[in-house]
Amino acid sequence: MKHFTALAKALSSMALLAMLAFHSSAQAPGDVRIALVIGNSAYAGNLALANPSNDAKDMAETLRSMGFGVVEVIDGNRAQMLDAVDRAGKALSSKQGVGMLFYAGHGLQLDWHNFMVPVDARLASAGDVAKQTVDIEAVMNTFKSAGNRMNIVVLDACRDNPFADGKTASGKGLAPLDAPTGTFLAYATAPGNVAQDGTGKNGLYTGFLLQELQKPNASIENVFKRVRFNVRRASDGAQIPWETTSLEDDFVFNSGIKKVVKLTDDQKDKEFEIEKAEWDKIKDSTSADPFYAFVQKYPTGMLTGSAQNVIERLNAAKTKAFTDKTGQIIEASSIGRFNVGDSAEYVRIDSRTKVELMRRNPQVIRIQDGRVYLRGGGIITTSGESIVDGGSLHSYDPPRANLPVDGLRVGNKWTARSAMTLGPYDRYSPGEKRWTESEGRVLAFETITVPAGTFKAYRIENVRINAWGYRERAISWISPDFGLSLKTIFEGRNVRGGGADMWTEEAVSITRGKPS
Repeated sequence: MKHFTALAKALSSMALLAMLAFHSSAQAPGDVRIALVIGNSAYAGNLALANPSNDAKDMAETLRSMGFGVVEVIDGNRAQMLDAVDRAGKALSSKQGVGMLFYAGHGLQLDWHNFMVPVDARLASAGDVAKQTVDIEAVMNTFKSAGNRMNIVVLDACRDNPFADGKTASGKGLAPLDAPTGTFLAYATAPGNVAQDGTGKNGLYTGFLLQELQKPNASIENVFKRVRFNVRRASDGAQIPWETTSLEDDFVFNSGIKKVVKLTDDQKDKEFEIEKAEWDKIKDSTSADPFYAFVQKYPTGMLTGSAQNVIERLNAAKTKAFTDKTGQIIEASSIGRFNVGDSAEYVRIDSRTKVELMRRNPQVIRIQDGRVYLRGGGIITTSGESIVDGGSLHSYDPPRANLPVDGLRVGNKWTARSAMTLGPYDRYSPGEKRWTESEGRVLAFETITVPAGTFKAYRIENVRINAWGYRERAISWISPDFGLSLKTIFEGRNVRGGGADMWTEEAVSITRGKPS
């Protein structure tokens, strides 16, 4: 009987591999999509979970309907899970395809590794983890060895975990990981936090993910941004999904990899006009609901970041900050870094002549309704966006993006547009209104020394252009807990001719106000 059972399993495995091989060979190189789908619910005793097996079954069915070959494991023990990893790797080998892991069930972190917990695990100590669980990095290494062009890892494995008791795990939730080249990594909630298992058939996160995947032309960025805000809204900010990506190409779930096509200038102008008209209808709302609707309609739009910042102010994140292995303390947003009384004295030096150009001393004099008012007329949002520039009094609607909306962390990028109105003292065209566009990224988290002292800070690049033909590039250093900059290196020039502005500005002194 044992020999018969073993033979049956072997034949079943061979049949699955044959089916996957046929599926792979029927597709052109680069179009092969294989998903490893695992859902574990049937843990012993009080470890049992309600939804992961349902989540995995529904995810497998959905992905099959979209053209994926699927290796499926429901309530798997460790041997079954490792076998499934191996089968998925063989189906992907040398196909230059797309590998996807979807896992729902218990997960834990230990020494900056994340582990999927099989249903037969009996974890009594940290030493049991490597022997009884499956390291998610092993799956990612299998995908890498297969030579995939793109990998997608989705982890609905952050449930409040009885294993995370200090004896077997490093902490609650999962550890933050950087996405290796060509990888999209998605968590059901921010690292170090826990997710809801859900009260219906599916978990909160997977329920919304299934809903978005079934929409036509479901591109990866749109899908996961919509899911993030659906979950955030449904949990009242207690659960906020988290993604990190190193993808250069786009991916559409029902068709495969697509090259990113940049919009022409005319297309940008038209899209901006459409989004701006929608923004004008909702920008003064005191409810987060219209801004959630805006994000759902324009998940990757030019004004989406502004809507996200309003959501953060009106429906604040309740997730805890987490620390990655480099020591970065990562918050869910950039709000909360300003206090009344914050001030800094700056000296600005011409980058070419080394001559002092000016000194200035901005100070936070009032914080009200999500706005930070500075001495000299400058106004910014509590997220660090520019509403009115001090001195020039140029104004921006929506506020001009200067920082990533979902918290400071290395690798974050953003692109946004605003309507810019020149200030009343502009020497050329006071009151004239045109667009300005910002493109930024967080380059590093590092130690910086300026005359005011030595600080840990994020190095941030902002490149801006406007309809008047002016282009500027600024590298700024921002502390995680202080809103005003520590140092800025600036270069700006009119692309239509004329001289360049080049200067470096450093904080000579910093005064921190008292938290309200």
